[in-house]
Amino acid sequence: MNSIPAPTIEYGTLAPLLVVFGAAVIGVLVEAFAPRYLRKSIHVPLTLLSLFGAFALVLVQVLRGNVPTAPVAMGAVAVDGPALFIWGVILVLSFVCVLLINDEGHFVASAAAVPGSADEEEAEAAGGGHTEVYPLVLFAVGGMLLFPASHDLLTMFVGLEVMSLPLYLLCGLARRRRLLSQEASMKYFLLGAFSSAFFLYGTAMVYGFAGTVSLPGINEAMAKSAALDPILMLGLALLGVGLLFKIGAAPFHAWKPDVYQGAPTPITALMASGTLVAAVGAVLRVFWVGLGNLDWNWRPIIWGVAALTMIVGSILAITQTEIKRMLAYSSIAHAGFLLVGVMATFGSAEQNAVSLKAILFYLAVYGITTVGAFAVVTLIRDPGGEAGHLSRWAGLGKRAPVLAGVFAFFLLAFAGIPLTSGFFGKYAVFAAALNSGTQPGDSMGGWMAGLVVVGVVASAIAAFFYVRVIVLMFFSEPAADGPAIAVPSMGTVAVIALSLLVTVGVGLYPESLLGVANDAAHSLFIR
Repeated sequence: MNSIPAPTIEYGTLAPLLVVFGAAVIGVLVEAFAPRYLRKSIHVPLTLLSLFGAFALVLVQVLRGNVPTAPVAMGAVAVDGPALFIWGVILVLSFVCVLLINDEGHFVASAAAVPGSADEEEAEAAGGGHTEVYPLVLFAVGGMLLFPASHDLLTMFVGLEVMSLPLYLLCGLARRRRLLSQEASMKYFLLGAFSSAFFLYGTAMVYGFAGTVSLPGINEAMAKSAALDPILMLGLALLGVGLLFKIGAAPFHAWKPDVYQGAPTPITALMASGTLVAAVGAVLRVFWVGLGNLDWNWRPIIWGVAALTMIVGSILAITQTEIKRMLAYSSIAHAGFLLVGVMATFGSAEQNAVSLKAILFYLAVYGITTVGAFAVVTLIRDPGGEAGHLSRWAGLGKRAPVLAGVFAFFLLAFAGIPLTSGFFGKYAVFAAALNSGTQPGDSMGGWMAGLVVVGVVASAIAAFFYVRVIVLMFFSEPAADGPAIAVPSMGTVAVIALSLLVTVGVGLYPESLLGVANDAAHSLFIR
């Protein structure tokens, strides 16, 4: 009788991933066996230490030069330079988001209670809270780590679901505006499940064509095919829908404003930063590694999606009167800017590395600025919760000049104003796209220049609504019944200070982070 060979698992290489998932499992056991009054005191250090430990393990691999030269876990996971860079960014963003989550008042006392009922009032009076948010966050972070590092479509689907399912729950746990939060959770669940079905059906069709779900294997099968197979094209279209939904690209963006507005703000910060980083990493993995032999087919489609995303995000943001919805449409526009970098892939390996470096740099600086902006939002409060309507921010610069000044700087970074990290992020992506358009034999050279023009125009439009908020804060009189400025916890202060330091520091001295991104970009597993 033939024995089944044991799989080869490189535990040392996968250690950052395993630490996060292991801590999540321990968190579930804490929820099951620890007394309620002890749970939070166990969860908080466990969550923070696991994220810090995973980040330290990533650093150890990079500093020792232990970056693998081939996929690990039987070819299922690609722990290459871009994956390690994205892991590091996600872990930093998750760590600071947990500091926001740790603040009191963000999460409902009893999610099972009907909003406004006596049961909910009783739970709030008893000081109850959902400590299971910490293991849920860890599971979501683990999925974020696995999603962009997956080297085959089935592993990627598992990462997608592990990342998404906890977020569906976390979006419905806001303490204030309970019905809005539950609506956001339901919309995210239904649309997310729909996009996951697209991704899975696409995987099945691509497997039917290539006979494998391995990304390099799919690429090789397409190289050997003399004609375009309809099953392959339909499968790739379905895969694209599932991936573009996760980054919030138009026309698959409709979920973002509602979910961002209704979710607890620390969870919104986690989705707007960590989820976007992971999803863009997965898009790069599929389109560059799996579909490299069809780039002339998918690039025109991505061109249209990128242009539409930038235009829709920038124009619709102008019409918003709620701060979190405005930031949601801002996130949609930034997803379009990132897709400009995804387009810049035609040419030599060196040119692709330049484009990848720009995208990695953009993800890092945009993610940390986003977390800082949402941290400020948590501090502007009305009696019913956070002061979301823009009219409530009028005169904030006179009531809390330091806080308003910090938020204004984050908005200027989103707009890409010089001497901020956002300026160098946009410059790197647009420059890579223009350089890609000058490569010999690229039939889309002129189209790339056109896409950059669309990006510049969209950036100018976006600058209008960012500046509008700044003018409202500093050049309007505060209302007599204006919102209260909450006393920030040490965790919130640390998050805002770190975000401001990175945004300013990278804006003045971008070379260090660009150098790290450049080193990471040169070790992508193409085969």
